[in-house]
Amino acid sequence: MNAVQAGLETGRSMSHLSPAHSRGGLVLHGLRGAAPISLESTIRLREDHPVPASERAVELALAAAQAAADKLAVDILLLDVSEQLVITDVFVLASAPSDRQVKAVVDEVEDRLRSLGAKPVRREGAQEGRWVLLDFAEVVVHVQHEQERVFYALERLWKDCPVIPFVDRDAERSVGRTQVAP
Repeated sequence: MNAVQAGLETGRSMSHLSPAHSRGGLVLHGLRGAAPISLESTIRLREDHPVPASERAVELALAAAQAAADKLAVDILLLDVSEQLVITDVFVLASAPSDRQVKAVVDEVEDRLRSLGAKPVRREGAQEGRWVLLDFAEVVVHVQHEQERVFYALERLWKDCPVIPFVDRDAERSVGRTQVAP
């Protein structure tokens, strides 16, 4: 249980988490370059009315998934994590059989989302090419080598999250490739 959950369960004030205040509410400063988040209003909103992933997040996630499919990524899965996490709405998971293909998938996803006006806040693991994380704030894209995908099994960790349906627009091309059905 983290401090926020403890504060919610006991009814304690969460003002001890950050000295920064904005309009009388607690503000968390997240990732470098990210806008501050009003934690109290976000928690209140999610408790009263669970909000699914935003339309923009779904649009970006589907574009990222199609970009990955265009570079022959396999096991593409989109998970709506908006009810579990405050920092992002959708995880896109994709696999590739080689380090070189992981990098190609990552480059295509980044180019495709840039063309939609989304810039990555963070990019990690690109040097190794085994597991690359692209953080676009609303969407986090994980492109993993097939061995890492099996070992870390992120879909198992987030199994309670709803799956966002994705169908490769060139589905006939995917005959013989593994597709995860929603």
